[in-house]
Amino acid sequence: MECIVTADSFEEVVLKNNVPVLVDFYADWCGPCKMMSPVLSGIAEEYEGKLVIAKCNVDENMELAERYNVASIPNMQLFKNGQVAANYIGFMSADALKEKINADL
Repeated sequence: MECIVTADSFEEVVLKNNVPVLVDFYADWCGPCKMMSPVLSGIAEEYEGKLVIAKCNVDENMELAERYNVASIPNMQLFKNGQVAANYIGFMSADALKEKINADL
């Protein structure tokens, strides 16, 4: 599953979720972020039921970006049981990202 999260929905969608959530902190103007979008869509389909992909626009949700120390984007943070379990920064291929996710799930 893939969804958009905001400051209003973050706690419910990410922190209280029983399924691990990979939050993609991105911006519309970010080239590498645009390149990650189809990679994340594919992973959302492949991991359906095991992982939620949540997209968070840093320009519209600066307080979340600050809270989770997002200094560069794309910045993907894996949340398990409401806590950050892993952090992946920069563009990466689907295979590389899946390898990291599988190691951290």
